[in-house]
Amino acid sequence: MQHSRDLADRAIASAQHADEPETAAGYRAAEALREALFGNAAEAKSAATAALAISRGENVAACAALAYALSGDIAHAQAIADDLAKRFPEDTVVQYLYLPSIRAEIELAHGSPSKAIDVLQVSAPYELGEPQWPETSLWPVYFRGMAFLAAHDGASAQVEFQKILDHPGIALNLSIGSLAHLEIGRAEALQGNKDKARAAYQDFFALWQHADAGIPLLQQARAEFAKLQ
Repeated sequence: MQHSRDLADRAIASAQHADEPETAAGYRAAEALREALFGNAAEAKSAATAALAISRGENVAACAALAYALSGDIAHAQAIADDLAKRFPEDTVVQYLYLPSIRAEIELAHGSPSKAIDVLQVSAPYELGEPQWPETSLWPVYFRGMAFLAAHDGASAQVEFQKILDHPGIALNLSIGSLAHLEIGRAEALQGNKDKARAAYQDFFALWQHADAGIPLLQQARAEFAKLQ
């Protein structure tokens, strides 16, 4: 993560030097989302705030809103989502990919996985499409999977996360591409399939073998894996 942060800082400095503020903001927003997905809430909120200080374009704002939601700052996430809905009423990506994903995570934060699943229904025809910005690909798939996990429906969750693994040309090197392995492990564990769960966790650990030891998500995954032994 520290190397990632250093690279992000260099990329942002390069974009600003080239007078490309939207690009710079995009790099910072992408950093915010990574931090949020990995459990670094303070870093995520700081990066999201920094990104929005540069630009409030739809891609940057959506990423920042999701980072806030994942980090527990629901008020900020909701405000940005409402603003996006008003500013981009006819934007397909915003209305059918970004907003449902943000709203689904807000529902999950409120402990309402069934509502999160309902919110994401509108995304189904579009969820395997590639948005303007690769960092936002497959959001509805990932968060639907998380909603099914929260609802203790391991089988349905596994189907969603497997979609990510089945579409590497869309997932590319995005964070959720590696996280899908972990979530499949959790889905298998919910179904009582310990051997398959352990295998999925090990796939995740192999991808994260050089990760910083203190990442909250990694620590949680290791604790869960230990219970499967």
